[in-house]
Amino acid sequence: MNSTLLFDLAPGLAQAYAALLQALAKHPDTVARIQKDYAEAQSALWQRLCSGATQLASENTDRRFAAPEWHTYPLFNYLQQSYTLASRALTEAVAAADVDGADKKKLQFFLKQNIDAVAPSNFLVSNPEALRKCWESQGASLAAGMQNLTEDLQRGRISMTDESAFEVGRNLALTPGAVVFENELIQLIQYKPATAQVHARPVIFVPPAINKFYIMDLQPDNSFVRWAVEQGQTVFLVSWRNVDEAQQHLTWDNYLEEGVIKAVEVARSITRSEQVNLLGFCVGGTIAGCALAVMAARGQDWVSSLTLMTAMLEFSDVGDIGVFIDEHFVQQREQEFKTGGLLRGRELSMAFSSLRPNELIWNYVVDNYLKGGKPPAFDLLYWNSDSTNLPGPMFAYYLRHMYLRNELVQPDKLSMCGVKVDLRKIDVPTFVFAAIEDHIVPWRSAYRSGQALSGKVEFVLGASGHIAGSMNSAYRNKRHFWRNGSLGAQPDAWLEKAEQVSGSWWPYWTKWLARLSGKMVAAPKKRGSGRFPEIEPAPGRYVKQRAN
Repeated sequence: MNSTLLFDLAPGLAQAYAALLQALAKHPDTVARIQKDYAEAQSALWQRLCSGATQLASENTDRRFAAPEWHTYPLFNYLQQSYTLASRALTEAVAAADVDGADKKKLQFFLKQNIDAVAPSNFLVSNPEALRKCWESQGASLAAGMQNLTEDLQRGRISMTDESAFEVGRNLALTPGAVVFENELIQLIQYKPATAQVHARPVIFVPPAINKFYIMDLQPDNSFVRWAVEQGQTVFLVSWRNVDEAQQHLTWDNYLEEGVIKAVEVARSITRSEQVNLLGFCVGGTIAGCALAVMAARGQDWVSSLTLMTAMLEFSDVGDIGVFIDEHFVQQREQEFKTGGLLRGRELSMAFSSLRPNELIWNYVVDNYLKGGKPPAFDLLYWNSDSTNLPGPMFAYYLRHMYLRNELVQPDKLSMCGVKVDLRKIDVPTFVFAAIEDHIVPWRSAYRSGQALSGKVEFVLGASGHIAGSMNSAYRNKRHFWRNGSLGAQPDAWLEKAEQVSGSWWPYWTKWLARLSGKMVAAPKKRGSGRFPEIEPAPGRYVKQRAN
């Protein structure tokens, strides 16, 4: 994890650790029981191994220890089982401690970080697979691993995929279109129609500013953009700039005014439609919701519907990412970005990877460095590695007022773009999509976010996680989703009565959107207009700029 981030988190973690020690000191019997159980388990393990018995592979479902060497060699069998016993005892000690909920969550998170980091599979001397590979290759695998490590140190990140296999505009972000507007923050792309007739009212996609937009347009068979275009939608998309020092002063208001609101103005002008439909994904959904609240406060009836895709407006439960965010951490970032500055994409990427360290960190440490392998080509992981910078002032505002204080759902609490915002003034049909295994936007928070609005809400819950659930391609039509027309107060009650539907949720959304997209008209032959002519072909320059 980034050393600056660890420094910022240290006081809060130290406070939580002190609370843990105090709580355990009040219950010495609990501590004694955990220690006794651990000692007895270790003794039984040692006796079993001394008798020649080892744990079978089928008895351990941890993928890190799936290779047969972990179970056929007594030493390595002991290492993995002893590690499991110690992990279990430490986890039980934290779970048993009577500490504040926020402190306990922080302790549990960072304990898991440390437990995962010291797994015997992460070290050459205690990983039998890596040792065997080194022996069989006469050291070539170890040499290759050191070369991979050297290259990643120069790159500043762990390689998750073969980055030479992909290029934006060559085999990613291929849906035809053109940039029809740009300013210092965004390029606005209008996509070429794929049908003879299109809906008169356009839809604007607002992707997250913390990632590149082409997650919504990866390759033809998993492109959400292509799917929408092929359903007769007139699609515009906001391509956020990967900001550098010249944009380090930009604020949250800039992202609303010069980003979403400007995109709405341009799309209305080009299509000559009084209203547009708006879709926001992840942080893009928060930005889109705020922009819509600003427009509502100004009396600008420019938006016909809102789609929130794995996005939060209500931040009472932010999931595991909340362990990073407390008053001290936010004050540190506010001080750091007081006069500008950049949140580097590398830091943000590592923070998100730490939410799933075994899958997104240690898996690659073992395969790339200990075994000397090269990761295969995978478009999603290429996108995940293509990080973006954010202006410090914008990021600090987002942390304090959304994540820390949850003020967006408090009517007239926040002023944005010169007006007080009230989400209750957003009275348009809203489609809320959440993913049941999402570790970034907990699905219940997405559910409550829809309840903060006044319009009729259609809530859909998809299988899988934040990205795989959202980008569940209709072309592949895998997985399933839940729907239930009755939106009650409690999300779990909604799920109990929801109907499970096989396949992608995209077709269900496009049917919903079609009813709000106006009549069918002849597809335009060109992108843009006289006032907003084509600037360059999609995907444009901004998305190709790599973070420093």
